Amino acid sequence: MRLLPDSEAFAIWLSAFMQKGGWLIAPLGGMALLYLLQDKLVFNPVNTPVSLYRAGAQHRARAVTLSMHDGNRLRGWWLRPKRVTPSLAPALVYFGGRSEEVSWISARLVALRGVHSLFLNYRGYGASHGRPSERAMLADALTLYDWISSQPGVDPHRVGLIGRSLGSGIAAYVASERPAAAVVLITPYDSIVEIARRRFPYCAARMLLKHRFDALDFARRARAPALMLLAEVDTIIPKRHALHLIEAWAGKKEVVLIQNTNHCDVQEHVHSWQAISNFVTQQFNLQQPG
Repeated sequence: MRLLPDSEAFAIWLSAFMQKGGWLIAPLGGMALLYLLQDKLVFNPVNTPVSLYRAGAQHRARAVTLSMHDGNRLRGWWLRPKRVTPSLAPALVYFGGRSEEVSWISARLVALRGVHSLFLNYRGYGASHGRPSERAMLADALTLYDWISSQPGVDPHRVGLIGRSLGSGIAAYVASERPAAAVVLITPYDSIVEIARRRFPYCAARMLLKHRFDALDFARRARAPALMLLAEVDTIIPKRHALHLIEAWAGKKEVVLIQNTNHCDVQEHVHSWQAISNFVTQQFNLQQPG
């Protein structure tokens, strides 16, 4: 959930202003700025060139366009494993970070052999239509889960979720509403409200924020086994926010701290994907690669 350069500069300024006593002078001004600019602080729709990794011998890549309940279309990709038997295969649905165009993840997902992977851009991201909002993104996430679960060749009893940063709250929500077989959360958080309260004290974040992403509440209702990946140094989502989420998770959980990483590069580290591969292989009862 890295902030845009302009919104990051505003966030740093406002945080310092409020913490150094500026709230005594202009509390209403700070609250108004937080309310008016919250969409830019929570979302950062990116439209970078697609960097889809060629699926190679193990998968077939298919471009996907899905219509949501309100007619907006999300676009992304579905990696389908090439199989020599007609047996059903498990699937993963990926939810990206605040500043992510999801085609980059294909190079990592293609390494998960024998698994379907669905990854679509959020509204306003990549080539997807619409504007991002919490309500729409949570509804869209359920639609993606239900869609992949119903596809030929997919085992509906072995559908899992991967969520990174902002997407970890979305994955937690889906896990609280659907019978996910496995969940991977990369740099998770308890809620956007709690992060905002830490960064913008005295701004009444609890009252002002409309995009709350209360992952802590979702976690209490999520019973799927979960792997939580934490960066060694995370200044975007400090560890206490992740630990609140981990403690609240209702299902079995495994926590892995990835050494020598920060919030923005932990998802690229080889040890992160080794841990994910091991977890997915175990939860989906897959054969280890020969």
